[in-house]
Amino acid sequence: MSIASAPDFFLTRVGDELVFNHGQPIQSNTDVPKKRILVVGGGVTGFTVDCVGTIRCRIHVAIVAERWADPKNRITSQIAGALWEFPPAVCGKHTDVISLHNSKRWCMTAYRVFDKLQETMPRRDYLDHGVQMRMANFFFDQKMESMPDRGQLDKFEEIYQRRPSRCQHRQRTQSQPEGWRCRRVPTSSPVIDTDAYMNWLRFVLVCKGAVMETRRINGDLLGQEEELLAEYNAAAIVNATGLAGLELAGDASVYPLRGALIRVVNDGKMFPKVTEALAVTHDDTRGKMRTLSLSFPVTTTRLYLAAWLNPTNTSSTSP
Repeated sequence: MSIASAPDFFLTRVGDELVFNHGQPIQSNTDVPKKRILVVGGGVTGFTVDCVGTIRCRIHVAIVAERWADPKNRITSQIAGALWEFPPAVCGKHTDVISLHNSKRWCMTAYRVFDKLQETMPRRDYLDHGVQMRMANFFFDQKMESMPDRGQLDKFEEIYQRRPSRCQHRQRTQSQPEGWRCRRVPTSSPVIDTDAYMNWLRFVLVCKGAVMETRRINGDLLGQEEELLAEYNAAAIVNATGLAGLELAGDASVYPLRGALIRVVNDGKMFPKVTEALAVTHDDTRGKMRTLSLSFPVTTTRLYLAAWLNPTNTSSTSP
């Protein structure tokens, strides 16, 4: 793909919302000098910061990372499953009200951007961005109204209020073997093929002028802030690292929430083809949250199965 074939889109700000627009932006007559920021980390968080800075705010971006997305040697952003879910998620908890509020706002921004992206730029007509809309089904073994934690009930009621046309907010009771009964709540959600999406993001950023450097930065960022700002002629530094975040932030409260995924061939030969996302939610009545059940198809032939959660483990290789 050439720079001339780069996706033609831009972002605008409406209140606190970032809006995805297809086409060329109207250029301002005011010649605003561009600033530069240094982003440390080449995963999806770093690339998203770069997109907003480069495309929306007219900021020069320099990205520094030890590794980049690679189909043969994947980074965390490629391995992590990308099923959009409104907070609180089935695979994690928010421990404070402010965090939950901000996550909800950012989550809806992401939903609208992904929805507009796959609608205005079909994957068959452009470099594949890996985004598609699929039905996601959340299963409960009891009515949400009866659960000790109202988080899931409040969540689906809020989803329905925010986007009623996309959410079928009704609990369908289904009988299962041995008398077990489950309730299913379906909702339309973005599902992202992370390999394709990371490749697409990088292509867009390069076309927009982002500079990428392969380099590892060690130690507390604050202690070397002035040196890095001078070296990259930058006005600010954004720490968008993953496991290295603990070291670079110099903050003992930072901890990893490690998980695992299994990639399965989903061609209908070994088992019926899965076409919708399926998630069995976890609640506090089942003890400590270490395992969960989640599956979703990211392509026509590939299925992700989520296996377990492993909080506070910083190893990228040990089980």
